[in-house]
Amino acid sequence: MLRELLSGSGGIDPSKLAGAAGLPNDPASLAALFSQLQQAMQRSEEEGIDWSLALRQAEQRASTGQRQIASAETERLDRAFDLAALWLDEAVEVSALPGTPELLTRRSWAAATMPIWTQLAEPVALSIADSLTRVMSEQAPEELRSMIQGASRMMRGIGGAMFAMQLGQVVGQLSTEVVSGGDVGLPLLEDGRAALLPENVVEFGEGLDIPSDQVELYLAVRELAHARLFRHARWLRLHLITAITAFARGIDVDVERLEQLAEGFDPSNTDELRDAVANGALLRPKSPEQEAALGRLETMLALVEGWVDVVTADATSRLPKSDAVAETIRRRRATGGPAESALATLVGLELRPRRL
Repeated sequence: MLRELLSGSGGIDPSKLAGAAGLPNDPASLAALFSQLQQAMQRSEEEGIDWSLALRQAEQRASTGQRQIASAETERLDRAFDLAALWLDEAVEVSALPGTPELLTRRSWAAATMPIWTQLAEPVALSIADSLTRVMSEQAPEELRSMIQGASRMMRGIGGAMFAMQLGQVVGQLSTEVVSGGDVGLPLLEDGRAALLPENVVEFGEGLDIPSDQVELYLAVRELAHARLFRHARWLRLHLITAITAFARGIDVDVERLEQLAEGFDPSNTDELRDAVANGALLRPKSPEQEAALGRLETMLALVEGWVDVVTADATSRLPKSDAVAETIRRRRATGGPAESALATLVGLELRPRRL
């Protein structure tokens, strides 16, 4: 596959690259993939990774099976937000948000949160792209080495594009799981924004034997509490994002593992490469410094979640089933919720629920 790509013969099979990136193997997706890779090969190093690829992939994945928000649903959840704000005012002395809480589709959530995801993922993406270029150059047959050395920018662009598309797939999948803007514990939305995803809220409440209006009201209170906290403690947003990006910059690619993949790479079977990228197998074990940083980050996130839990419990004390909803959230968190799976995939950051 590498020989075909560098020779310019046009014989490269886009379906092989699609498999490596974990993308759908349909004609429309393959045509878009080939076009995007061609654009990536032409980008300069100064331009960096084209993160619009991630946004397009996320929106496409999020739109699959998505339904629109019904007017009756909007009225009901708007009322839930209004009551949630009143209850929260009684429970905590943290000022209300300046804007109106929002109801987002899955696609809207993916688009709104993508700037933060790309910020968190960029250090790892650059590391993988650089290592891929270096290892491919070292492992290539003699007759291809000079071509690869002259095409390092192109290879780096391809590596970055592949990572961006994987990021888009992860965020798109995450959009089908989260129930609110603060569901992953991080401040993914802009300062002062709060939002629920009605379609996912319905799925969250299915099979719980809890009235849907109580589920909606509880989640509305929890989302407002999370958004108010980050708006009130403005330093907290920067602190968390800085801590995660600093952790990510310390991540190193396991060159030996990458060399093994390069030596035995079968273009007709891209599952191994795709899985290695998706599950973090290309990343070295954490250093002692990273373990210490991870402990500090876990503690900070646990404090955020703990504050939100306590405030929400106080504000929803009138709800007969508030404890049942809270228990569902705790179980969801303990089994590895959206935050853990997303961060483990994107930046090798596994957040254990033990501190919560």
